[in-house]
Amino acid sequence: MTRMFKRILIANRGEIAVRVIRACREMGIESVAVFSDADRASLHVREADFAVHVGPAPAAESYLKTERIIDAALRTGAEAIHPGYGFFSENANFARAVKDAGLTFIGPPASAVERMGDKVEARKLMAAAGVPVVPGSPGTLESEEEVRAVANRIGYPIMLKAAAGGGGKGMRLVENDHDLTALVRSVASEAKSSFGDGRFYVEKFVPGPRHIEVQVFADNFGNTVHLFERECSLQRRHQKVIEESPSPFVTAAMRQAMGEVAVKAARAVDYVGAGTVEFLADENRNFYFLEMNTRIQVEHPVTELVTGIDLVKLQIAVAAGQPLPFTQAELQQRGWALECRVYAEDPTAGFSPAPGKIQTMRLPDGPGIRIDAGVYEGAEVPIFYDPMICKLIAWGRDRDEAIARMRRALDEFSISGDLVTNLDFHRWVMRQPLFLKGEFDTGFIGQHYSGADGRVEQDPARLAAILAAAFLVSRDGTQARPPVASSAPTTQTSAWKTLGRIDSLRR
Repeated sequence: MTRMFKRILIANRGEIAVRVIRACREMGIESVAVFSDADRASLHVREADFAVHVGPAPAAESYLKTERIIDAALRTGAEAIHPGYGFFSENANFARAVKDAGLTFIGPPASAVERMGDKVEARKLMAAAGVPVVPGSPGTLESEEEVRAVANRIGYPIMLKAAAGGGGKGMRLVENDHDLTALVRSVASEAKSSFGDGRFYVEKFVPGPRHIEVQVFADNFGNTVHLFERECSLQRRHQKVIEESPSPFVTAAMRQAMGEVAVKAARAVDYVGAGTVEFLADENRNFYFLEMNTRIQVEHPVTELVTGIDLVKLQIAVAAGQPLPFTQAELQQRGWALECRVYAEDPTAGFSPAPGKIQTMRLPDGPGIRIDAGVYEGAEVPIFYDPMICKLIAWGRDRDEAIARMRRALDEFSISGDLVTNLDFHRWVMRQPLFLKGEFDTGFIGQHYSGADGRVEQDPARLAAILAAAFLVSRDGTQARPPVASSAPTTQTSAWKTLGRIDSLRR
Protein backbone atom coordinates (compact mmCIF):
# COMPACT_ATOMS: atom_id res chain seq x y z
CA MET A 1 0.00 0.00 0.00
CA THR A 2 1.28 3.48 -0.89
CA ARG A 3 2.45 5.52 2.08
CA MET A 4 0.52 8.77 2.46
CA PHE A 5 2.10 12.06 3.51
CA LYS A 6 1.92 12.96 7.19
CA ARG A 7 2.45 16.70 6.77
CA ILE A 8 2.12 19.07 3.78
CA LEU A 9 3.17 22.70 3.43
CA ILE A 10 0.88 24.95 1.38
CA ALA A 11 2.95 27.50 -0.53
CA ASN A 12 0.07 29.89 -1.00
CA ARG A 13 -2.48 32.08 0.78
CA GLY A 14 -6.16 33.02 0.73
CA GLU A 15 -9.00 30.75 -0.27
CA ILE A 16 -6.89 28.17 -2.12
CA ALA A 17 -4.68 27.69 0.92
CA VAL A 18 -7.78 27.15 3.07
CA ARG A 19 -9.13 24.74 0.44
CA VAL A 20 -5.96 22.63 0.53
CA ILE A 21 -5.86 22.69 4.34
CA ARG A 22 -9.39 21.29 4.46
CA ALA A 23 -8.49 18.52 2.01
CA CYS A 24 -5.48 17.64 4.17
CA ARG A 25 -7.64 17.54 7.30
CA GLU A 26 -10.09 15.13 5.66
CA MET A 27 -7.18 12.87 4.71
CA GLY A 28 -5.67 12.93 8.20
CA ILE A 29 -2.68 14.99 7.02
CA GLU A 30 -1.23 17.86 9.04
CA SER A 31 -0.92 21.22 7.28
CA VAL A 32 1.70 23.95 7.39
CA ALA A 33 0.78 27.49 6.33
CA VAL A 34 3.22 30.20 5.30
CA PHE A 35 2.40 33.87 5.75
CA SER A 36 3.71 37.35 5.12
CA ASP A 37 3.48 40.37 7.41
CA ALA A 38 0.18 41.32 5.77
CA ASP A 39 -1.30 37.86 6.38
CA ARG A 40 -0.52 37.30 10.07
CA ALA A 41 -4.21 37.21 10.95
CA SER A 42 -5.43 35.56 7.74
CA LEU A 43 -7.86 32.65 7.68
CA HIS A 44 -5.38 30.18 6.23
CA VAL A 45 -3.00 30.89 9.12
CA ARG A 46 -5.79 30.29 11.63
CA GLU A 47 -6.88 27.05 9.99
CA ALA A 48 -3.49 25.36 9.56
CA ASP A 49 -1.89 23.09 12.13
CA PHE A 50 1.38 25.01 11.86
CA ALA A 51 2.30 28.41 10.41
CA VAL A 52 5.64 29.92 9.43
CA HIS A 53 6.40 33.57 8.74
CA VAL A 54 8.26 33.99 5.43
CA GLY A 55 8.76 37.73 5.01
CA PRO A 56 7.33 41.20 4.32
CA ALA A 57 4.00 41.87 2.62
CA PRO A 58 5.15 42.08 -1.04
CA ALA A 59 4.91 38.61 -2.59
CA ALA A 60 8.37 38.96 -4.14
CA GLU A 61 9.80 39.21 -0.63
CA SER A 62 7.77 36.41 0.96
CA TYR A 63 5.58 33.98 -1.00
CA LEU A 64 7.98 34.04 -3.96
CA LYS A 65 11.16 33.37 -1.97
CA THR A 66 12.07 29.80 -2.90
CA GLU A 67 14.62 29.28 -0.14
CA ARG A 68 12.25 30.54 2.58
CA ILE A 69 9.39 28.29 1.47
CA ILE A 70 11.57 25.20 1.28
CA ASP A 71 13.28 26.04 4.58
CA ALA A 72 9.85 26.36 6.22
CA ALA A 73 8.92 22.90 4.91
CA LEU A 74 12.14 21.32 6.14
CA ARG A 75 11.99 23.00 9.58
CA THR A 76 8.41 21.84 10.18
CA GLY A 77 8.95 18.32 8.92
CA ALA A 78 6.66 18.62 5.91
CA GLU A 79 7.14 15.93 3.29
CA ALA A 80 5.47 17.66 0.38
CA ILE A 81 4.56 21.14 -0.90
CA HIS A 82 1.26 22.05 -2.53
CA PRO A 83 1.60 25.27 -4.57
CA GLY A 84 -2.11 26.01 -5.08
CA TYR A 85 -2.56 28.34 -8.07
CA GLY A 86 -0.55 31.44 -8.88
CA PHE A 87 2.77 32.15 -7.13
CA PHE A 88 4.99 29.05 -7.65
CA SER A 89 2.33 26.75 -9.11
CA GLU A 90 3.71 26.97 -12.67
CA ASN A 91 7.37 27.57 -11.89
CA ALA A 92 9.58 24.75 -13.14
CA ASN A 93 12.61 25.97 -11.18
CA PHE A 94 10.63 25.86 -7.94
CA ALA A 95 9.39 22.34 -8.71
CA ARG A 96 12.99 21.23 -9.23
CA ALA A 97 14.16 22.95 -6.05
CA VAL A 98 11.46 21.13 -4.08
CA LYS A 99 12.58 17.79 -5.49
CA ASP A 100 16.26 18.59 -4.89
CA ALA A 101 15.42 19.28 -1.24
CA GLY A 102 14.06 15.75 -0.90
CA LEU A 103 10.44 16.88 -0.86
CA THR A 104 7.50 16.07 -3.13
CA PHE A 105 6.03 18.75 -5.38
CA ILE A 106 2.28 18.22 -5.57
CA GLY A 107 1.97 19.00 -9.25
CA PRO A 108 3.31 17.88 -12.63
CA PRO A 109 6.98 17.17 -13.39
CA ALA A 110 9.14 20.26 -13.87
CA SER A 111 9.68 19.22 -17.49
CA ALA A 112 5.93 19.39 -18.21
CA VAL A 113 5.62 22.76 -16.49
CA GLU A 114 8.53 24.08 -18.54
CA ARG A 115 7.28 22.79 -21.88
CA MET A 116 3.78 24.16 -21.41
CA GLY A 117 4.89 27.37 -19.69
CA ASP A 118 6.36 28.83 -22.87
CA LYS A 119 3.25 29.54 -24.94
CA VAL A 120 5.11 29.53 -28.27
CA GLU A 121 6.87 26.24 -27.62
CA ALA A 122 3.57 24.78 -26.36
CA ARG A 123 1.91 25.77 -29.65
CA LYS A 124 4.66 24.03 -31.61
CA LEU A 125 4.41 20.94 -29.42
CA MET A 126 0.63 20.75 -29.74
CA ALA A 127 0.73 21.20 -33.52
CA ALA A 128 3.25 18.36 -33.75
CA ALA A 129 0.96 16.19 -31.61
CA GLY A 130 -1.98 16.82 -33.92
CA VAL A 131 -3.80 19.25 -31.62
CA PRO A 132 -5.50 22.10 -33.56
CA VAL A 133 -3.95 25.54 -32.91
CA VAL A 134 -4.98 29.05 -33.95
CA PRO A 135 -3.06 30.25 -37.06
CA GLY A 136 -0.24 32.62 -36.13
CA SER A 137 3.50 33.17 -35.97
CA PRO A 138 5.68 30.03 -36.05
CA GLY A 139 7.79 31.30 -33.15
CA THR A 140 8.51 34.31 -30.97
CA LEU A 141 8.88 37.78 -32.46
CA GLU A 142 11.04 40.67 -31.36
CA SER A 143 10.17 43.60 -33.60
CA GLU A 144 7.28 45.55 -35.02
CA GLU A 145 8.37 44.62 -38.55
CA GLU A 146 8.11 40.90 -37.79
CA VAL A 147 4.62 41.36 -36.33
CA ARG A 148 3.52 43.35 -39.37
CA ALA A 149 4.76 40.64 -41.71
CA VAL A 150 2.73 37.97 -39.90
CA ALA A 151 -0.34 40.24 -39.78
CA ASN A 152 -0.13 40.83 -43.52
CA ARG A 153 0.05 37.08 -44.08
CA ILE A 154 -2.85 35.97 -41.88
CA GLY A 155 -4.84 39.22 -41.94
CA TYR A 156 -6.11 41.60 -39.26
CA PRO A 157 -7.39 41.52 -36.58
CA ILE A 158 -4.67 39.70 -34.62
CA MET A 159 -3.93 38.97 -30.98
CA LEU A 160 -0.49 39.98 -29.74
CA LYS A 161 0.51 37.81 -26.75
CA ALA A 162 3.43 37.55 -24.35
CA ALA A 163 5.28 34.25 -24.75
CA ALA A 164 5.45 33.78 -20.98
CA GLY A 165 2.06 35.39 -20.33
CA GLY A 166 -0.90 34.28 -18.30
CA GLY A 167 -3.81 35.55 -16.23
CA GLY A 168 -4.87 37.93 -18.98
CA LYS A 169 -1.62 39.91 -18.86
CA GLY A 170 0.50 40.67 -21.91
CA MET A 171 -2.38 40.43 -24.40
CA ARG A 172 -3.61 43.06 -26.88
CA LEU A 173 -6.07 43.01 -29.76
CA VAL A 174 -4.61 44.71 -32.86
CA GLU A 175 -7.35 45.62 -35.32
CA ASN A 176 -5.33 47.47 -37.93
CA ASP A 177 -1.86 48.54 -38.98
CA HIS A 178 -2.33 52.02 -37.53
CA ASP A 179 -2.47 50.70 -33.94
CA LEU A 180 0.38 48.23 -34.32
CA THR A 181 3.34 50.34 -33.16
CA ALA A 182 1.85 51.41 -29.85
CA LEU A 183 0.46 47.97 -29.01
CA VAL A 184 3.72 46.15 -29.77
CA ARG A 185 5.51 48.44 -27.34
CA SER A 186 2.77 47.99 -24.74
CA VAL A 187 2.87 44.17 -24.85
CA ALA A 188 6.68 44.03 -24.82
CA SER A 189 6.83 46.36 -21.80
CA GLU A 190 4.11 44.54 -19.85
CA ALA A 191 5.61 41.14 -20.63
CA LYS A 192 9.04 42.25 -19.42
CA SER A 193 7.72 43.78 -16.19
CA SER A 194 5.22 41.01 -15.37
CA PHE A 195 7.13 37.90 -16.45
CA GLY A 196 10.75 39.01 -16.91
CA ASP A 197 10.48 37.90 -20.54
CA GLY A 198 9.76 40.46 -23.26
CA ARG A 199 9.18 37.97 -26.09
CA PHE A 200 5.79 37.82 -27.79
CA TYR A 201 3.94 36.05 -30.58
CA VAL A 202 0.92 36.53 -32.84
CA GLU A 203 -2.31 34.61 -33.23
CA LYS A 204 -5.20 35.22 -35.60
CA PHE A 205 -8.07 36.83 -33.71
CA VAL A 206 -11.10 34.53 -33.48
CA PRO A 207 -14.25 36.72 -33.60
CA GLY A 208 -16.93 36.08 -30.97
CA PRO A 209 -14.98 33.24 -29.37
CA ARG A 210 -16.06 30.98 -26.54
CA HIS A 211 -13.38 30.17 -23.97
CA ILE A 212 -13.80 26.50 -23.09
CA GLU A 213 -11.39 24.52 -20.93
CA VAL A 214 -11.09 20.82 -20.22
CA GLN A 215 -9.94 19.40 -16.88
CA VAL A 216 -7.40 16.60 -17.26
CA PHE A 217 -5.83 14.30 -14.70
CA ALA A 218 -2.98 11.80 -14.99
CA ASP A 219 -1.15 9.47 -12.63
CA ASN A 220 2.34 7.95 -12.62
CA PHE A 221 1.11 4.72 -14.20
CA GLY A 222 0.22 6.01 -17.65
CA ASN A 223 -3.47 6.65 -16.93
CA THR A 224 -4.82 9.96 -18.27
CA VAL A 225 -8.44 11.07 -18.28
CA HIS A 226 -10.49 14.21 -18.78
CA LEU A 227 -13.22 15.37 -16.41
CA PHE A 228 -15.23 17.25 -19.03
CA GLU A 229 -15.39 20.95 -19.79
CA ARG A 230 -15.90 24.29 -18.10
CA GLU A 231 -17.38 27.36 -19.78
CA CYS A 232 -15.13 30.35 -19.03
CA SER A 233 -16.24 32.98 -21.54
CA LEU A 234 -17.50 35.56 -19.02
CA GLN A 235 -14.35 37.62 -18.52
CA ARG A 236 -13.22 41.15 -17.73
CA ARG A 237 -9.77 42.26 -18.91
CA HIS A 238 -9.22 38.72 -20.27
CA GLN A 239 -9.70 37.31 -16.75
CA LYS A 240 -12.50 34.93 -15.82
CA VAL A 241 -15.17 36.01 -13.33
CA ILE A 242 -17.94 33.44 -13.85
CA GLU A 243 -17.55 29.79 -14.87
CA GLU A 244 -19.93 26.88 -15.31
CA SER A 245 -20.00 23.21 -16.14
CA PRO A 246 -21.27 21.85 -18.44
CA SER A 247 -20.99 24.54 -21.09
CA PRO A 248 -24.32 25.56 -22.65
CA PHE A 249 -22.45 25.89 -25.96
CA VAL A 250 -20.78 22.47 -26.14
CA THR A 251 -22.58 19.57 -27.83
CA ALA A 252 -22.06 15.91 -26.89
CA ALA A 253 -19.93 15.34 -30.00
CA MET A 254 -17.85 18.46 -29.35
CA ARG A 255 -17.40 17.44 -25.69
CA GLN A 256 -16.03 14.05 -26.70
CA ALA A 257 -13.70 15.54 -29.32
CA MET A 258 -12.35 18.22 -26.96
CA GLY A 259 -11.82 15.67 -24.23
CA GLU A 260 -9.85 13.38 -26.51
CA VAL A 261 -7.68 16.27 -27.73
CA ALA A 262 -7.04 17.45 -24.15
CA VAL A 263 -5.89 13.96 -23.13
CA LYS A 264 -3.62 13.86 -26.18
CA ALA A 265 -2.13 17.21 -25.16
CA ALA A 266 -1.41 15.99 -21.63
CA ARG A 267 0.18 12.79 -22.84
CA ALA A 268 2.41 14.76 -25.22
CA VAL A 269 4.29 16.21 -22.23
CA ASP A 270 4.12 13.10 -19.97
CA TYR A 271 1.80 14.96 -17.65
CA VAL A 272 1.06 13.91 -14.05
CA GLY A 273 -1.53 15.43 -11.72
CA ALA A 274 -4.26 18.01 -12.31
CA GLY A 275 -4.08 20.24 -15.37
CA THR A 276 -6.34 22.22 -17.66
CA VAL A 277 -6.23 22.46 -21.43
CA GLU A 278 -7.82 25.70 -22.63
CA PHE A 279 -9.45 26.18 -26.02
CA LEU A 280 -10.99 28.95 -28.07
CA ALA A 281 -14.07 27.92 -30.05
CA ASP A 282 -15.58 29.86 -32.95
CA GLU A 283 -19.28 30.24 -33.75
CA ASN A 284 -19.17 27.07 -35.87
CA ARG A 285 -17.81 25.08 -32.88
CA ASN A 286 -14.34 24.69 -34.36
CA PHE A 287 -11.97 24.70 -31.41
CA TYR A 288 -8.26 25.55 -31.11
CA PHE A 289 -5.63 24.99 -28.44
CA LEU A 290 -5.00 28.14 -26.40
CA GLU A 291 -2.71 27.02 -23.57
CA MET A 292 -2.31 24.47 -20.80
CA ASN A 293 -2.40 25.48 -17.15
CA THR A 294 -0.19 23.07 -15.24
CA ARG A 295 -1.93 23.44 -11.88
CA ILE A 296 -5.28 23.33 -10.14
CA GLN A 297 -7.60 26.04 -11.49
CA VAL A 298 -9.47 28.69 -9.53
CA GLU A 299 -12.70 27.31 -10.98
CA HIS A 300 -12.09 23.66 -10.05
CA PRO A 301 -15.15 23.52 -7.70
CA VAL A 302 -17.64 23.46 -10.59
CA THR A 303 -15.98 20.29 -11.90
CA GLU A 304 -16.02 18.80 -8.41
CA LEU A 305 -19.74 19.43 -8.05
CA VAL A 306 -20.73 17.88 -11.38
CA THR A 307 -18.40 14.85 -11.12
CA GLY A 308 -18.42 14.22 -7.37
CA ILE A 309 -14.61 14.05 -7.32
CA ASP A 310 -12.44 16.03 -4.91
CA LEU A 311 -9.66 17.24 -7.20
CA VAL A 312 -7.39 18.53 -4.43
CA LYS A 313 -7.49 15.25 -2.51
CA LEU A 314 -6.84 13.46 -5.79
CA GLN A 315 -3.81 15.72 -6.41
CA ILE A 316 -2.38 14.69 -3.07
CA ALA A 317 -3.10 10.98 -3.60
CA VAL A 318 -1.49 10.94 -7.06
CA ALA A 319 1.56 12.84 -5.76
CA ALA A 320 1.90 10.17 -3.05
CA GLY A 321 2.09 7.51 -5.75
CA GLN A 322 -1.48 6.25 -5.94
CA PRO A 323 -3.15 5.44 -9.28
CA LEU A 324 -6.31 7.15 -10.47
CA PRO A 325 -9.25 5.38 -8.79
CA PHE A 326 -11.46 5.50 -11.89
CA THR A 327 -11.37 5.09 -15.66
CA GLN A 328 -12.68 7.47 -18.31
CA ALA A 329 -15.77 5.29 -18.81
CA GLU A 330 -16.68 5.60 -15.13
CA LEU A 331 -16.76 9.41 -15.16
CA GLN A 332 -20.09 11.18 -15.59
CA GLN A 333 -21.47 14.71 -15.40
CA ARG A 334 -24.41 15.11 -13.03
CA GLY A 335 -26.38 18.33 -12.88
CA TRP A 336 -25.03 21.83 -13.45
CA ALA A 337 -22.68 24.08 -11.48
CA LEU A 338 -21.89 27.81 -11.62
CA GLU A 339 -19.12 29.77 -9.91
CA CYS A 340 -19.02 33.51 -9.25
CA ARG A 341 -15.68 34.97 -8.19
CA VAL A 342 -16.40 37.55 -5.52
CA TYR A 343 -13.70 40.23 -5.54
CA ALA A 344 -12.97 43.43 -3.66
CA GLU A 345 -13.13 45.43 -6.86
CA ASP A 346 -15.19 48.25 -8.31
CA PRO A 347 -17.05 47.30 -11.52
CA THR A 348 -18.05 50.95 -12.02
CA ALA A 349 -14.36 51.87 -12.27
CA GLY A 350 -13.32 49.27 -14.81
CA PHE A 351 -13.19 46.47 -12.25
CA SER A 352 -10.24 48.10 -10.51
CA PRO A 353 -9.16 46.58 -7.17
CA ALA A 354 -10.89 48.13 -4.14
CA PRO A 355 -9.55 46.25 -1.10
CA GLY A 356 -10.09 47.16 2.53
CA LYS A 357 -11.39 45.85 5.84
CA ILE A 358 -14.55 43.75 6.05
CA GLN A 359 -16.74 45.19 8.79
CA THR A 360 -19.73 42.86 8.48
CA MET A 361 -20.28 39.85 6.26
CA ARG A 362 -23.29 37.60 5.84
CA LEU A 363 -22.57 34.50 3.75
CA PRO A 364 -25.36 32.66 1.92
CA ASP A 365 -26.25 29.06 2.68
CA GLY A 366 -28.84 26.46 1.82
CA PRO A 367 -29.37 23.70 -0.76
CA GLY A 368 -26.80 23.49 -3.52
CA ILE A 369 -24.58 26.33 -2.25
CA ARG A 370 -20.83 26.10 -1.58
CA ILE A 371 -18.45 28.88 -0.56
CA ASP A 372 -14.65 28.69 -0.75
CA ALA A 373 -13.53 31.73 1.26
CA GLY A 374 -10.20 33.10 2.37
CA VAL A 375 -11.57 35.81 4.68
CA TYR A 376 -13.83 36.27 7.70
CA GLU A 377 -15.79 39.10 9.27
CA GLY A 378 -13.29 41.66 10.54
CA ALA A 379 -10.52 40.51 8.18
CA GLU A 380 -8.57 42.76 5.85
CA VAL A 381 -8.36 42.22 2.09
CA PRO A 382 -4.74 43.36 1.56
CA ILE A 383 -3.64 45.62 -1.26
CA PHE A 384 -0.64 43.41 -2.02
CA TYR A 385 -2.38 40.40 -3.57
CA ASP A 386 -5.28 39.30 -5.73
CA PRO A 387 -8.39 40.90 -4.14
CA MET A 388 -10.50 37.73 -4.11
CA ILE A 389 -12.88 37.46 -1.17
CA CYS A 390 -14.36 34.08 -1.98
CA LYS A 391 -15.81 31.85 -4.66
CA LEU A 392 -19.56 31.33 -4.57
CA ILE A 393 -20.63 28.09 -6.23
CA ALA A 394 -24.17 26.84 -6.90
CA TRP A 395 -25.25 23.37 -8.05
CA GLY A 396 -28.61 22.38 -9.51
CA ARG A 397 -30.16 19.46 -11.33
CA ASP A 398 -30.09 21.58 -14.49
CA ARG A 399 -28.87 25.03 -15.54
CA ASP A 400 -32.09 26.78 -14.63
CA GLU A 401 -32.01 25.47 -11.08
CA ALA A 402 -28.31 26.29 -10.69
CA ILE A 403 -28.95 29.87 -11.82
CA ALA A 404 -31.97 30.20 -9.53
CA ARG A 405 -29.89 29.06 -6.57
CA MET A 406 -27.07 31.41 -7.50
CA ARG A 407 -29.50 34.33 -7.70
CA ARG A 408 -30.88 33.48 -4.28
CA ALA A 409 -27.40 33.11 -2.80
CA LEU A 410 -26.22 36.43 -4.27
CA ASP A 411 -29.25 38.19 -2.81
CA GLU A 412 -28.47 36.70 0.62
CA PHE A 413 -24.81 37.72 0.40
CA SER A 414 -23.90 41.04 2.04
CA ILE A 415 -20.57 42.66 2.90
CA SER A 416 -19.86 46.07 4.39
CA GLY A 417 -16.70 47.94 5.23
CA ASP A 418 -14.21 50.25 3.56
CA LEU A 419 -14.07 48.08 0.45
CA VAL A 420 -16.17 47.65 -2.69
CA THR A 421 -17.32 44.29 -4.06
CA ASN A 422 -18.56 43.01 -7.41
CA LEU A 423 -21.67 41.36 -5.93
CA ASP A 424 -24.04 43.67 -7.80
CA PHE A 425 -22.27 42.85 -11.05
CA HIS A 426 -22.89 39.14 -10.49
CA ARG A 427 -26.54 39.85 -9.65
CA TRP A 428 -26.81 41.75 -12.92
CA VAL A 429 -25.31 38.89 -14.98
CA MET A 430 -27.63 36.28 -13.47
CA ARG A 431 -30.64 38.21 -14.79
CA GLN A 432 -29.43 38.99 -18.31
CA PRO A 433 -31.53 37.39 -21.10
CA LEU A 434 -28.52 36.48 -23.26
CA PHE A 435 -26.77 34.83 -20.33
CA LEU A 436 -29.93 32.92 -19.44
CA LYS A 437 -30.10 31.66 -23.04
CA GLY A 438 -26.41 30.71 -22.98
CA GLU A 439 -25.74 33.09 -25.85
CA PHE A 440 -22.56 34.93 -24.92
CA ASP A 441 -18.85 35.02 -25.74
CA THR A 442 -15.68 36.50 -24.29
CA GLY A 443 -16.77 40.00 -25.29
CA PHE A 444 -20.10 39.88 -23.43
CA ILE A 445 -19.11 41.99 -20.41
CA GLY A 446 -17.36 44.65 -22.46
CA GLN A 447 -20.28 44.90 -24.85
CA HIS A 448 -23.22 44.78 -22.44
CA TYR A 449 -22.11 45.93 -18.98
CA SER A 450 -22.00 49.69 -18.53
CA GLY A 451 -20.73 49.77 -14.94
CA ALA A 452 -23.90 51.53 -13.83
CA ASP A 453 -26.11 48.47 -14.28
CA GLY A 454 -27.63 46.62 -11.35
CA ARG A 455 -28.75 47.94 -8.04
CA VAL A 456 -26.37 49.86 -5.78
CA GLU A 457 -24.97 47.81 -2.93
CA GLN A 458 -25.77 49.51 0.38
CA ASP A 459 -23.45 49.68 3.35
CA PRO A 460 -25.59 48.64 6.38
CA ALA A 461 -23.80 51.12 8.67
CA ARG A 462 -24.47 53.99 6.27
CA LEU A 463 -28.07 52.88 5.87
CA ALA A 464 -28.50 52.76 9.65
CA ALA A 465 -27.21 56.33 10.00
CA ILE A 466 -29.57 57.58 7.28
CA LEU A 467 -32.60 55.86 8.84
CA ALA A 468 -31.73 57.12 12.32
CA ALA A 469 -31.46 60.70 11.08
CA ALA A 470 -34.76 60.38 9.21
CA PHE A 471 -36.45 59.04 12.36
CA LEU A 472 -35.25 61.95 14.50
CA VAL A 473 -36.39 64.49 11.92
CA SER A 474 -39.82 62.90 11.62
CA ARG A 475 -40.22 62.77 15.42
CA ASP A 476 -39.73 66.45 16.27
CA GLY A 477 -39.49 68.17 12.91
CA THR A 478 -35.99 69.46 13.63
CA GLN A 479 -32.70 68.61 12.03
CA ALA A 480 -30.91 65.80 13.81
CA ARG A 481 -27.83 66.87 15.73
CA PRO A 482 -24.79 64.65 16.13
CA PRO A 483 -24.66 62.91 19.52
CA VAL A 484 -22.27 64.18 22.18
CA ALA A 485 -19.51 61.75 23.03
CA SER A 486 -19.82 60.44 26.57
CA SER A 487 -18.37 57.71 28.73
CA ALA A 488 -21.54 57.54 30.87
CA PRO A 489 -23.50 54.27 30.94
CA THR A 490 -26.28 53.99 28.37
CA THR A 491 -29.32 51.79 27.98
CA GLN A 492 -29.72 52.21 24.23
CA THR A 493 -30.22 49.18 22.01
CA SER A 494 -27.09 47.42 20.78
CA ALA A 495 -25.79 48.95 17.55
CA TRP A 496 -24.99 45.45 16.25
CA LYS A 497 -28.57 44.34 16.82
CA THR A 498 -29.91 47.46 15.10
CA LEU A 499 -27.66 47.00 12.11
CA GLY A 500 -28.65 43.36 11.87
CA ARG A 501 -32.35 44.18 11.90
CA ILE A 502 -32.01 46.97 9.35
CA ASP A 503 -29.87 44.77 7.12
CA SER A 504 -32.49 42.03 7.24
CA LEU A 505 -35.22 44.52 6.32
CA ARG A 506 -33.15 45.76 3.38
CA ARG A 507 -33.39 42.32 1.81
